Amino acid sequence: MTTRLQDVSQAVDELGLDRKNRAAIGRLTASGSVGYATEDADGWMRARVRIVPDQMIWEPSILVLPHGGDAELDVVNDDAGTHAALFPSNGDRQFLPLPSYSRGTARINLDGPGLYWFSSAIGNDQGSGLRGVILVLGDVPDHARLDRPDQPRP
Repeated sequence: MTTRLQDVSQAVDELGLDRKNRAAIGRLTASGSVGYATEDADGWMRARVRIVPDQMIWEPSILVLPHGGDAELDVVNDDAGTHAALFPSNGDRQFLPLPSYSRGTARINLDGPGLYWFSSAIGNDQGSGLRGVILVLGDVPDHARLDRPDQPRP
């Protein structure tokens, strides 16, 4: 499951999310923590995300996957309100209804590095919804690289 929950400011710095053109990610999701998915022997990455009671945030609000591939998310609604989770996934987004005090599983595939948003906007959740980020680490495969000079890395 999710390992090593970390203070957002420290993790955002370590992951390079606070550098040029990336500062917004750290600011938009600064209400929760950063969590890291674990990888099982079967190759699946696994993590738990939960809706914190009465706070309108995901915990963690930034989920780090070590590389692209298949991930199984245990999604927990610890809040008294009904929510729904919408997760990115190659081919189709994954929708998960979350009645009060319930849990479900989302199986997603994110095959490339990058930043992916997940949310719960059911009932507009007091104007902004719950927002979170999945950060997939790694490099773009050679066949998918653009023909341009190397870009600076954090």
